[in-house]
Amino acid sequence: MDLEGVIGHHPIKKDSWKTVLTLAYQSLGVVYGDLSTSPLYVYKSTFAEDIQHSETNEEIYGVLSFVFWTLTLIPLVKYVFIVLRADDNGEGGTFALYSLLCRHARVSSLPNCQVADQELSEYTKDGVVSPTKTRAGSTLKSTLEKYRVLQTVLLVLALIGTCMVIGDGVLTPAISVFSAVSGLELSMHKEQHRYVEVPVACAILIFLFALQHYGTHRLAFLFAPIVITWLLCISAIGVYNIAHWNPHVYQALSPYYMYKFLKKTQRGGWMSLGGILLCITGSEAMFADLGHFSQLSIQIAFTFVVYPSLILAYMGQAAYLSKHHNLETNYRIGFYVSVPEVIRWPVLGIAILAAVVGSQAVITGTFSIIKQCSALGCFPRVKIVHTSSKIHGQIYIPEINWTLMLLCLSVTIGFRDTKRLGNASGLAVITVMLVTTCLMSLVMVLCWHKSIFLAICFIFFFGSIEALYFSASLIKFLEGAWVPVALSFIFLVVMYVWHYGTRKKYESDVQNKVSINWLLDLGPTLGIVRVRGIGLIHTELVSGIPAVFSHFVTNLPAFHQVVVFLCIKSVPVPHVRPEERFLVGRVGPKEYRLYRCIARYGYHDVHKDDTEFEKDLVRSIAEFIRSERPECDPKIEELESDEKMTVVGTSSSNIKGIRLSEDGDSSEIAGTSELREIRSPKRVRKRVRFVVPESPRIDREAQEELQELMEAREAGMAFILGHSYVRAKRGSGLMKRLVINVGYDFLRRNFRGPSYALSIPHASTLEVGMVYHV
Repeated sequence: MDLEGVIGHHPIKKDSWKTVLTLAYQSLGVVYGDLSTSPLYVYKSTFAEDIQHSETNEEIYGVLSFVFWTLTLIPLVKYVFIVLRADDNGEGGTFALYSLLCRHARVSSLPNCQVADQELSEYTKDGVVSPTKTRAGSTLKSTLEKYRVLQTVLLVLALIGTCMVIGDGVLTPAISVFSAVSGLELSMHKEQHRYVEVPVACAILIFLFALQHYGTHRLAFLFAPIVITWLLCISAIGVYNIAHWNPHVYQALSPYYMYKFLKKTQRGGWMSLGGILLCITGSEAMFADLGHFSQLSIQIAFTFVVYPSLILAYMGQAAYLSKHHNLETNYRIGFYVSVPEVIRWPVLGIAILAAVVGSQAVITGTFSIIKQCSALGCFPRVKIVHTSSKIHGQIYIPEINWTLMLLCLSVTIGFRDTKRLGNASGLAVITVMLVTTCLMSLVMVLCWHKSIFLAICFIFFFGSIEALYFSASLIKFLEGAWVPVALSFIFLVVMYVWHYGTRKKYESDVQNKVSINWLLDLGPTLGIVRVRGIGLIHTELVSGIPAVFSHFVTNLPAFHQVVVFLCIKSVPVPHVRPEERFLVGRVGPKEYRLYRCIARYGYHDVHKDDTEFEKDLVRSIAEFIRSERPECDPKIEELESDEKMTVVGTSSSNIKGIRLSEDGDSSEIAGTSELREIRSPKRVRKRVRFVVPESPRIDREAQEELQELMEAREAGMAFILGHSYVRAKRGSGLMKRLVINVGYDFLRRNFRGPSYALSIPHASTLEVGMVYHV
């Protein structure tokens, strides 16, 4: 699967209005499904037990005022007008903010960063040079770079936000589907519906997670119409209830009613804020899904469609409840009681469909953020299946999907009510928002170079609001809020252990790499027989000779005539353009035929399949040989340092360079009379040729080197994987021994290995393990 043509460049800089409106329409089905279904459970969760609906209506008016101002300040002001501007070359989310910070200050969690990575087109946002730095920004940057503990705190903060997003992927489908199904309670006795509600919700959830395997791109065209129908439905019901029951309910939008609410209810009102905050669940999706749309399209969709619909829906519910005070608080104060009985069943059907769409968006977002974490070395390798060859971002992770399903069913069956599900979901939502606020304040200073006073005002204003909701959610710890804390703690431990172990493993590889003097002493033959073929040695090192190579040379009687040290690394940008994919250089003198190739991928990039990758790899080495300038032999000091690397693109991005044709495929050179061919002998099984441009001319030495490379390619390619097993040194502390010897070792053994991640055929793979003590 090759999506590089689709994602190679930053999508759409200046959209036409037709394009913007089309993206806004599509975003309604992907981004706002979760947020639009929040009226199903907000009032029910708020009035669960902390406050009572009285004849004075002070409680219902106060709740409506809180809902209105919360929706206005957090999703509308904070996200739509501020946070959406902090995109990482069009991508959004917690890791996008962390990636921005890593590029503007040396705080990256990736161990094998290079200076060459800073020359990538997307490294500097949109190719624009940053404005003049402020003094406060320079001081903050130097402080972060100086103290390793601050870098760790920043990483842990980003991981906490990520873990809460994963926890939300468990809780949102549960509460959305359960609340939608709860409409059945109005058509049967209370004792009966509790035995129907849970099985129906579980059946829908199982169907939802089973559907992930087939991909959602086939049904995605239905998502936007479903959400639009739902928004029109709740807004129309809201207008009807306002007009029919209480036309003066708009007065409750005044902040004065919030004051009256808290004055009357006091501690109970403060605790009920945990239910009110559910009105903004799904707001983070506006930022997280930014990469699939545009900033303007998401702003238009929320400001002119979603926001007014939600306000009308909440006002309509409040208008109805203000004239009905004889309802059973824990049973019939939900969404469906305000729906006219004539249309209750159709609304129930639309609500279930909208809940499924909203849950689908959260599940897809969970897959996406786990892929980002894995690419940036903060999550063990998992199987990633791309369910669509045309729509970038449609991925499926089997292990995560079934884990989410089991956890989702567990909390649904275990809680069996909206109150505790709401407590759990609320804490996850508000924690992610707090993390976003903290990271945004750093982005303002380090990336936007705004005054530190503005950043303090931002974190104080929005942080105070979110801290108030956070405290109200945390007080419900024993009543369901412990679930996201427990889930996040487990995922945080897994992520940090994997990151710590991976970093220690890389440091041990660096410490044990072989000196260039050892290589020069062996001579061009390396002291052994050089046989035809390409030996591809996978390593995490971006410079130097890995220790595993010396192990092969000293223990094997023969080795390949062409050796390539391959490093597949992730860089802290969402995408690497195809023309900047490879860094190619030499290891040692020319006659040794040792090359280093670094394949760079962004955290949202799609890896090519193994066949296409092999062709691009060989072609990039050939292009390096052709374009290399003849120079005098470098000194040993220069060889010992980082090799001079050349940027080489993929075959699809460099049509003027060398092209590779295999097995007699002549389609590539049709009508190219200005090109000449270097052919290999016809006696071999696989026919390989390089199509080389006439200009510039290449010297005889380069032609011979290309000939050797072709013969080696025809003979075949062997993949050598060196596994460096790390163990804690003797005398290490108990915590370090537990993390390295138990935690990291368990994750390494039970998750995917590097051979699977590279799609390497097992028949041509040689794996050798080496143990290092760290």
